Amino acid sequence: MDGDKAQGVRVIRIVDHDSGWAVRFAGLGRRLRGALGDVALRIDHIGSTSVPGLAAKPVVDIQISVARLEPLGPFRDPLVGLGFVHRADDPELTKRYFREPPGAARTHVHVRRAGSFSEQFPLLFRDYLRVHPVDAAEYAEVKRRLAGEHPHDGLAYTDAKADHCWRIMHRADDWAQRTGWSPGPSDA
Repeated sequence: MDGDKAQGVRVIRIVDHDSGWAVRFAGLGRRLRGALGDVALRIDHIGSTSVPGLAAKPVVDIQISVARLEPLGPFRDPLVGLGFVHRADDPELTKRYFREPPGAARTHVHVRRAGSFSEQFPLLFRDYLRVHPVDAAEYAEVKRRLAGEHPHDGLAYTDAKADHCWRIMHRADDWAQRTGWSPGPSDA
């Protein structure tokens, strides 16, 4: 669950877009590229903070694309060396998940296999919302409403967004088919 802590309870908070998120990603992206080198086939800013103008939880999401998820060492060791915390208990088997170093600004690092559906999904979702501001604004309103309905339950908030996200993804896939979309170059 992401947001601020109020009296020891985490609160999901959706805030207006902050151009500083892109700046923060750029710095993190340079550090990640330096530590991972060619192990990282791509390093991308994903999630709502990567879409200019889109309201979001103030958490920078980063996707690192690698050739293989096993063995972990080639990407886990450099990430841990930078202070990121490996969350081995993450239930999503199509990624390996890391969190920000203790005391640092909220950051989620998703390591996914290059070319996989789970890697392509957030890139298409992001690129579609970047060029469809009406859909991005509608998504922001849904997120704000659901954060109000589930202020202390990150899983319920995420589950409640799922149907809307899949509707966006359906439109994004139609758009991709019409335009011949493919991911642009890596962000870092």
